[in-house]
Amino acid sequence: MRTTDQARTTQRTYEVRHRTRYTYSDDVSSSYGRAYLVPRSAPGQTCLASRLDVEPAAAATSESVDFYGNRSVYFEVHTRHRVLDVLAVSTVEVARSVPDLGALDDRSWEQGVRDVAASTLRAGSTGSAGSSGAAGAVDVEARDMLLESPQVGRGGDAAAYAAGVFVPGRPLGEALGALVSTIHRDFTYKSGSTSVSTTLDEVLRRREGVCQDFAHLAVACLRTIGLPARYVSGYLETEPPPGKAKLQGADASHAWVSVLVPDLGWVDLDPTNDQAADSRYVVTAWGRDYTDVPPLKGVIFTEATKSTLKVEVDVVRVDG
Repeated sequence: MRTTDQARTTQRTYEVRHRTRYTYSDDVSSSYGRAYLVPRSAPGQTCLASRLDVEPAAAATSESVDFYGNRSVYFEVHTRHRVLDVLAVSTVEVARSVPDLGALDDRSWEQGVRDVAASTLRAGSTGSAGSSGAAGAVDVEARDMLLESPQVGRGGDAAAYAAGVFVPGRPLGEALGALVSTIHRDFTYKSGSTSVSTTLDEVLRRREGVCQDFAHLAVACLRTIGLPARYVSGYLETEPPPGKAKLQGADASHAWVSVLVPDLGWVDLDPTNDQAADSRYVVTAWGRDYTDVPPLKGVIFTEATKSTLKVEVDVVRVDG
C-alpha cells in the first residue's frame, strides 16, 4: 500500500458542492427523495455548515439521523416539473491522521480477529451505534458490520479471493495493506462498467469496476475472515495535472472501506487508490453497503419513459 505524505494529514477546510440534475421526457407530478449528502460527524472531521437546495422548491423537508449516526435530508416536491435539481453545499473541516498499520504486525491476522472479538463483540451488549461514548455502542455497530448485507455476502468467490491474501499466520498490518494493494492491482477502474445491481461475483469475473465495487469487495473479504468492516461514502479531493487548472465539476463521489482492528479502532482504507484515507477524504455516511447510504434516492410519479442524470461535484479547499 502506498505511503501517505504527512502533508496530507494536516488540517484543512473544504467547500463541497454536489449537484444532481434529473431531466425527464414528460411531466413529473410529485417527487419524493432522501439525500445522504451532508457530511457526518466523524473522528477528525467537523461539518461547519450545510444546506440542501431543491428546484422546484420542496413543499416539505426534514432532517434525520439514522442508526449509524448518518445525517440525511428528506424532501417532497409537488410542483409539476421535467427537471429536478438537487444541490448540496457543505463546509467541512478535516484533520485525519493515518494510523501505522505496521504497529499491528506484532500479531497474526487470526490473532487480530480474536482480539477484536474479545474486546468489542461481547454478547449481550446494548446501546446505539450512533451515540458516541454510550455503553456498548461500538459493540452493536461492530456486530452489524460482520453480517451479510444486501450487496455484500460472506463466502463464495469473495471468500476465495480473501484466502489468497489472508494466508495462515500473516501479520495483521501486512495483510490489511496487501488486501488494498491486491484489489488495486487486480482490477481496472472503468467508469460506467457496473451499476448498483452488479453483484460481487460479476465484478470478480470481469476484473473491472468503480470505487463502490472495490469497497464492497474489501468489505466482503474482511467480514469473511471475521473483521467488522463498513462501507464509507464520501468525497476525495483530486488534484489536476501539473500546470493545469482544476475543472469545475470534475470531482466525484467516492467510496472506501473502514475496518475495525485492535488498538487502533476503525481504520479507513481506499482500495481504488491503494492508500489509507487522510485529510483529503470527506466522509458523508457509512453503512453495511451502498444500499444503506446512496447519495440520493427516491420515488417519482410520472408517465415519462426516458430520463437523464447529470452529476457535478466540486471539492475545493477554502482555507488558503
